[in-house]
Amino acid sequence: MLAIVTSHPIQYQAPLWRALAADGRVPFEVWFLTPHAVQPSRDPDFGRTFAWDIDLLSGYPHRFLDVKPGWQLNRFNGIELQRDWKTELQSAKVTHLWLEGWRFRTLWHAAAAAHRLDIPVWLRGENHDLAPEAWRKRLWKRLALRWFFRRVDHFLSIGTANQRFYQTHAVPAARLQSAPYCVDNARFARATAELRPRRAELRARWGIAADAYIVLFCGKLIAKKRPFDLLNAARLAGRLAGRPVHLLFAGDGELGPRLRAALGEPGAPAGTITGFLNQTEIPTALVAADCLVLPSDYGETWGLVVNEALAAGLPVIVSDHCGCAEDLAAPLGAAHVFPCGDVPALAHSLQTVAAAPPSPTALLALSDAHDPQRTVETVKAILAGPAPAELH
Repeated sequence: MLAIVTSHPIQYQAPLWRALAADGRVPFEVWFLTPHAVQPSRDPDFGRTFAWDIDLLSGYPHRFLDVKPGWQLNRFNGIELQRDWKTELQSAKVTHLWLEGWRFRTLWHAAAAAHRLDIPVWLRGENHDLAPEAWRKRLWKRLALRWFFRRVDHFLSIGTANQRFYQTHAVPAARLQSAPYCVDNARFARATAELRPRRAELRARWGIAADAYIVLFCGKLIAKKRPFDLLNAARLAGRLAGRPVHLLFAGDGELGPRLRAALGEPGAPAGTITGFLNQTEIPTALVAADCLVLPSDYGETWGLVVNEALAAGLPVIVSDHCGCAEDLAAPLGAAHVFPCGDVPALAHSLQTVAAAPPSPTALLALSDAHDPQRTVETVKAILAGPAPAELH
């Protein structure tokens, strides 16, 4: 049996687990370390306690591991199992172990235990090679990850920058497998198609002029997301495609009060801050918008909101510091990627994309290339190939 270990039920992962279960050819079970987000939990970035409003647990085999009380998702040592990993793996008769990242010490313990038991380890993480690092930190990380990566048999690469990250850590090409990062494309395509006839109504709900060109920012209003870059670029760009611009900020966070104040200043572009939108509400913002912008810095290891926008048929513009830029934006053309923090360049991208948006066919092709089924096929190929133990 393939055991997949992840921190908690995640809205972006559940579609992959369901696709794997629907395929039916791989016996597996997803092991959750915590119930975060299916039980009301505090998110400090959003500044609120919430649970996602979609089903994250049905349609695939899963269980919650028994962890010690007081777990914390924001600490490396924040999760500790009641039983040791050797016992967990042997009692479940695990034949392959898939780890979602390595940000908790317990995942390092799991890899070590599996390695000692000759259980092949698979790894899927979000790290990319885009961010510069001080040489001391880089050296420490290289030494630590060398130990961890030696216990991994297959690396499931989510995209180009992620693959390069592994390569910089001397991971052999034979151990790199493609597992494009994905969302529930079908859900977003279906929900936005159903909402599209109500587009004018949705825009009016947020007080947006009927003729406005809406640029959507969807995410937490925090520093690494750089929402003020979009505001300043829109101020510089002026009208887009001959239409007045309106910024739609779908989210909330510590920068919310400052952003609201800035939108009220003389000469600022028109704008609306919706506040926190739960999963079933996000399609309303996607349908109302004409374009999505993700201006984040290196802290954006991927940017799954870009996947959501593409699934909804929405053009995207992405900072070159985002992990997804090379895979989800660059194929649409040079204007769809801009240097992070370069406000004039973002303004130019807004003008260019508004004047000549990509075709729906191009958007659909990118979305399809990052569908959960792509990773299902990779999983089947790994299991059908030479036994990973031969790579030791």
